[in-house]
Amino acid sequence: MRKKIVAGNWKMNMNLQDGVALAKELNDTLTAQKPNCGVIICTPFIHLASIAQFLDQSVIGLGAENCADKEKGAYTGEVSAEMVKSTGAQYVIIGHSERRGYYNDTPEVLKEKVLLALKNGLKVIFCIGESLEEREANKQNEVVKAELEGSVFNLSAEEFKNIIVAYEPIWAIGTGKTATADQAEEIHAYIRSVIADKYGKEVADETTILYGGSCKASNAPELFAKPDIDGGLIGGASLKAADFKGIIDAR
Repeated sequence: MRKKIVAGNWKMNMNLQDGVALAKELNDTLTAQKPNCGVIICTPFIHLASIAQFLDQSVIGLGAENCADKEKGAYTGEVSAEMVKSTGAQYVIIGHSERRGYYNDTPEVLKEKVLLALKNGLKVIFCIGESLEEREANKQNEVVKAELEGSVFNLSAEEFKNIIVAYEPIWAIGTGKTATADQAEEIHAYIRSVIADKYGKEVADETTILYGGSCKASNAPELFAKPDIDGGLIGGASLKAADFKGIIDAR
């Protein structure tokens, strides 16, 4: 059975002290009341080493929000996959629409990031999804297929087992709009079929596919009830322990 996961993406929020406090609260809450799914928090780089010291990673996995597409060297301000791994983190988000849109993370750049993350023993949460214009033109299927082909379908089937796919309709991130549960299920099922075409049904059935896009405690139960939605990649609602716990409990 594939793993059910709720992952938090803190984005550029929380100073170090507030981030550590939130992680401690989540750690205490979920250690006392074990979740019935995998839980991951992906934090800004500066939080990772501090949080790793006390986080029980059998209960909550720790991840970064990005990594560099270079191994090391004269790249001022960049953080390598090896550095992320050395903090104690186990996961990294790659390909988030904000990285693609604001920082020009091209498919080729993302391919390099994925390879370096896997080389350093990190599991990858790989984000795909269409814009509002692409959805209105009914191009969502070709967009997500191209994003997979451009950055992760070069991997072997064995390597691909370290990829968690996160489908995020860009038009529903931070907008309050959410894909309906039926819309989300339709494209999740399509994504799984594309993975099956590439790697076979067994690998596709084992691949965790998360929904990201204004998912909150109120709509999570309906989304998570769908057969091909294996959990969520949560933005704003992961910044308060009670809100995040509400979504975890829905899984």
